[in-house]
Amino acid sequence: MKKINLAVVGATGMVGRTFLKVLEEKDLPIDNFYVMASKRSAGSTVTFKGKEYIVEELTENSFDKPIDIALFSAGGSTSEKFAPIAAAKGCVVVDNSSQWRMDPEVPLVVPEVNPEDIKWNKGIIANPNCSTIQAVVALKPLDDKYSIKRIVYSTYQAVSGAGVAGWNDLENGLKGEEPKKFPYSIASNCLPHIDVFMDNGYTKEEMKMIWETRKILHKDDLKITATAVRVPVFNSHSESVNVEFDNPVEVEDVKTTLKEAPGIILEDDPSSNVYPLALNATGHDDVYVGRVRRDESVDNGINFWVVADNIRKGAATNAVQIAELLIKEMQ
Repeated sequence: MKKINLAVVGATGMVGRTFLKVLEEKDLPIDNFYVMASKRSAGSTVTFKGKEYIVEELTENSFDKPIDIALFSAGGSTSEKFAPIAAAKGCVVVDNSSQWRMDPEVPLVVPEVNPEDIKWNKGIIANPNCSTIQAVVALKPLDDKYSIKRIVYSTYQAVSGAGVAGWNDLENGLKGEEPKKFPYSIASNCLPHIDVFMDNGYTKEEMKMIWETRKILHKDDLKITATAVRVPVFNSHSESVNVEFDNPVEVEDVKTTLKEAPGIILEDDPSSNVYPLALNATGHDDVYVGRVRRDESVDNGINFWVVADNIRKGAATNAVQIAELLIKEMQ
């Protein structure tokens, strides 16, 4: 297999460090490996496959050397500036920020859902929002079989989704300290406020889920509504998903469809208290689905509960899976 040159941009952040871990686990065929970050982190070291690498400062000249794939997790403004520079030099950027997700020229990819979309990339591929990723992994096989008419999302999102500062707010809040990241204490609390509020009363996080689901499933007019809530959980997002279909559904058929779909583990035995839990999902790459039941308020509706590690599958692992698809294309 042909070896590639790969860079991780934003290598010292929470997601960046998880990039390194997942890349090690998946053992991609990497020849030259580069780690980059802001000037503040430049000069520090990270360990990858037992070897220490010095973190380079990300500059306009960083991609003058041959780099095939760059995994970006350095924020939207960094991606806005440097992703086009990298792409112009022949590098394919897999970007974890929200900067390029809704750009019509940029594919938005979840490998279990729409891997074919990487073929039309022009040097940048967007990694979706963490809460969208786990939802569409579960929704795609159901849409293929029954055709989705409407979705209602309610999310219960871990503080790791807000980075180290969010994690620290929960940790410190449990000690009685004031929050620094969130507007209110997240300890013993739920905040129906993720990202900024928009003119329509929704938060940007809620609108991201709506816009991104439509783009990934290639259904521009799909009816979706969402409520996103930050909860006092350190890691792994949980979601209640209500789906109405165009065609009749049977609960047992839905369970079978989910069980056979890629990337999903069905945990659904309420009589034995078996259902997806954030604690159990943490550290894993699969999407866990359970509590599958009929929505008796509509003709063709179901409810289910979906849980995934938002730093792994919701960010780093999904990006590395995209890189794996790109490497296959390069062979």
